[in-house]
Amino acid sequence: MASPFLESPVDIGAQIVKRAFREERVLRDRQNPLAFPDDYLYERYRFSAEGIVYLCRLLERHIKNPTRRSQAISVPQMLCIALRFFTSGTYLYAVGDAEKISKNTVCRTIRRVVIALQRYINTFIVFPGHLPTVAIKEGFHKIAGFPKVIGAIDCTHIAISKPVKEIEADYIDKKFTHSLNVQMTCDHQCMVTSLDARWPGSVHDSQIFNASVLYQRFKDGLYDGILVGDRAYACQSFLMSPYQNPETRPQHDFNMALGQTGLMIKRTFGILKSRFGCLRDLRVSPERASQIVGACVVLHNIATTRKEAMPQEHHIPPDDVDPVSPDHPAGRAMRDNITTQYF
Repeated sequence: MASPFLESPVDIGAQIVKRAFREERVLRDRQNPLAFPDDYLYERYRFSAEGIVYLCRLLERHIKNPTRRSQAISVPQMLCIALRFFTSGTYLYAVGDAEKISKNTVCRTIRRVVIALQRYINTFIVFPGHLPTVAIKEGFHKIAGFPKVIGAIDCTHIAISKPVKEIEADYIDKKFTHSLNVQMTCDHQCMVTSLDARWPGSVHDSQIFNASVLYQRFKDGLYDGILVGDRAYACQSFLMSPYQNPETRPQHDFNMALGQTGLMIKRTFGILKSRFGCLRDLRVSPERASQIVGACVVLHNIATTRKEAMPQEHHIPPDDVDPVSPDHPAGRAMRDNITTQYF
């Protein structure tokens, strides 16, 4: 029974029961991010404990502080600081508050991790992929029956800070925002197989492809297969785009199968931007943005290879496709041949 003589009476019996059922507090070392469970780590860093350990081993020699004097932060801490920024895309001071360090340390740490990940672009981003070409073709064919495909291609815009006045106009896209127009290709498993993140937002998708190393390699006949793209690309012998005005049932079926196959690159963009929220709005210069995109794509491929938990896909709105140059005669012939044989 509550005591009438106390200013804030509390049932003593209730206190005894509460103490009896109180869970023992588990104190974790905040200096060691791996002390937390995987669901906690994934929510904040997009990697499990095993994935973070793998990344630490991969990057340690590039980012490790030469000394532990003055309480220098550890490799796991440095990696998790960068991953929290990539995942959330929040302001640096917010990342610093969450990780209990200063904004300046956050900035330096992210920069160091980005540069380290850049070293592995040619290791983890390879065309047409890490699997045999035959396996990639079979994987794409299972989607909608489209033959000979070794990659899906498209571009996505990454918002950035307003560049300096001399080049600002180049980075204004169709939505009147400042952005990079980033070209990627992917395989049937949503692994990014090529990346070109150096173009301003005003540049058309087809212009980026025609100036790319990938385009030249296809022209030189180095790949046994074709790409699939949307109406932003002219149809060529090695890049299939849809019929502009399909007139027959086989042409409609061709367009349907090509569209379903090409959705893999849209899905890849959605997963990438869900996994790393910073890619929805990078408040940095074009050069720094390009480097961060490269780092995030390397991490995406590592996460995909290691089968890390898949985030809910970020919705990518349909493209407002600009007209392109006429289809190439060799491309029209290849498209008609595929339509006749398979549709």
